[in-house]
Amino acid sequence: MVKPLQLELDRSAKTPLAEQIRRGIGAAIESGVLAPGARLPSWQDLAAQLGVARGTVRSAYEKLSSAQLIVASRATGTRVADRPAFTPRQEAAPHPGSFMEMYQELTAGPAVFQMGVPAHETFPAKLFSRMRTRAVRAETSAPAIYRDPRGELELRRDIAAYLALARGIECAPSQIIITGGFSSGLGLALRVLGLEQKKVWMEDPGFPFTRHGLELARLSIRPIPVDVDGIDVRYGLKHAPDAALVVVTPGQQAPLGSTLSLARRSCLLDWAAQEGVWVIEDDYLSELQLRGRATPALASLDRFGRVIHIGSFSKTLTPALRLGFVVAPASLASRFAEVAACLAPAPGSSVQLATAEFIRDGHYLRHLRRTKRAYAAQGDALLKYLKARAKDVAKDVAIAGLAAVLRLPDGTSDVAIAREAASFGLAPTPLSLWHASAASARSGLLLGVATSPHKRIEASCDRLLQIIDRHT
Repeated sequence: MVKPLQLELDRSAKTPLAEQIRRGIGAAIESGVLAPGARLPSWQDLAAQLGVARGTVRSAYEKLSSAQLIVASRATGTRVADRPAFTPRQEAAPHPGSFMEMYQELTAGPAVFQMGVPAHETFPAKLFSRMRTRAVRAETSAPAIYRDPRGELELRRDIAAYLALARGIECAPSQIIITGGFSSGLGLALRVLGLEQKKVWMEDPGFPFTRHGLELARLSIRPIPVDVDGIDVRYGLKHAPDAALVVVTPGQQAPLGSTLSLARRSCLLDWAAQEGVWVIEDDYLSELQLRGRATPALASLDRFGRVIHIGSFSKTLTPALRLGFVVAPASLASRFAEVAACLAPAPGSSVQLATAEFIRDGHYLRHLRRTKRAYAAQGDALLKYLKARAKDVAKDVAIAGLAAVLRLPDGTSDVAIAREAASFGLAPTPLSLWHASAASARSGLLLGVATSPHKRIEASCDRLLQIIDRHT
């Protein structure tokens, strides 16, 4: 006796019943639920089981037969066709030493000490999910039209209000373009500027993903050293005065944590105005500074429209949203809108509308205040424990931004240490990867504060220090 085939039909759906039957049986065959040789009900019996017309099932069977998924004969009935066993295609591993190998290693997780990822415990997931559910309903019930490629007006208005309050930037919603995170914003800006083969200042050390993005955009990178006052503007003016672009993290330099001094900000902006240079400000932490109030954004001092401000919700909310924004100078706003419309439209509206409600109702600022307190406590605990235990294996340790920078003796392979630590659920980031060249590279580890919960700090630090000791 043939076991009844379990198929769920939705008679209210626009998809014809015959197509629903075909898809259901086809999916069962492709997934292995129906193995080769398995017998199917006759189309007459299946029609009776499902309560549909015989012709409906017959039409579905004919399509499955045409696709060589089933065979029918009077002697053996209708059966799943024999097919050669296909070996599931394995995802090819990235080439050793390639950018994608580094990318996957640095973004794998979740793990203790991982950088660039906020604490899961601080994110108000239930609250945001309720807002997201309402936004999805609004999105699906709205007319089927193309949305504004710059992003939802509600979110752009709320971001403009937040930037005026927290970052000192005065801008109109029309200057704001919603993006899929910082990388998307950087790509959008580089398309708009069209500076191929031109020179660009890049902080050294600096974010390796940004450096590779500039290389992909065919820009000629000029590494500019960083000290306690941020990027060394005078060094840049001396060694690459003909640069067309500068990419900086002035609020909290990544990865060393220094703030670009007011004198250097003024010098950079004056030179940019005089020479027509563009400045991309990566405000990756926004106002998420653990001690005191964050310095106003570089764009807040720009009086000549040379700064392109890029922000993101990846560090303050979650990278899973893939949500960020660009604040374009007024002179470039229409050009940004054109490129967004044709090449890089904003993400889906539901995530934008949920984020807009989250900001508008005051939840975002409250979330940042709670997050600052939690991270400050975790940073203090991490720094205290490392200073007490790391004297024999590290040069020094300090908090920089949302990471503890653990300096290692020269010649130590921080990459080897990080790879061994990964097998223990730890994800320290090698400092050497942030440098432009092996000649300028310094050995060290970046330990994310957000992913260093109190209850695991001691055991995780002890394990990491044991690994370091074996490599030094």
